[in-house]
Amino acid sequence: MQIFVYGTLKPGEAYYERYCEPYVETAIAAWVRGHIYHLPQGYPAVTLGDGWVSGALLHLRDESALAALDRFEDYDPTRPPEANEYTRQLLSVFDGDRAPLGQAWVYFMTVDRVQHYGGVLISDGTWSRAQWHSIAPDSPYHRSR
Repeated sequence: MQIFVYGTLKPGEAYYERYCEPYVETAIAAWVRGHIYHLPQGYPAVTLGDGWVSGALLHLRDESALAALDRFEDYDPTRPPEANEYTRQLLSVFDGDRAPLGQAWVYFMTVDRVQHYGGVLISDGTWSRAQWHSIAPDSPYHRSR
């Protein structure tokens, strides 16, 4: 099973070791089609689109990892889509030359929700918490993700 991660779950970011690393067989740089935004809460969101978003393609050895990641992302497939912050969907994933790597699960957000949250488009397609350290922990927008 594969999942594409682009934010706090990427290798080297805040939650990779806790939520992903125990399940990962391989991790490689990868891209999906879409747009990535920084949210005032301190984490990113991807929307579907024609741009490119960079991240990591994780090959997971254990399907129970998906349930753990669903809990982390507050995603429940039995809820109506509007009740979830993110939607999880299989999307095509590509390498650096834009050659297909297959499909992977991706958590994405609707454009309406990103706009509601006040998301800031990241034009180069790459999110890193180090770039967005300006979100103060005591800010009403900070969320410990």
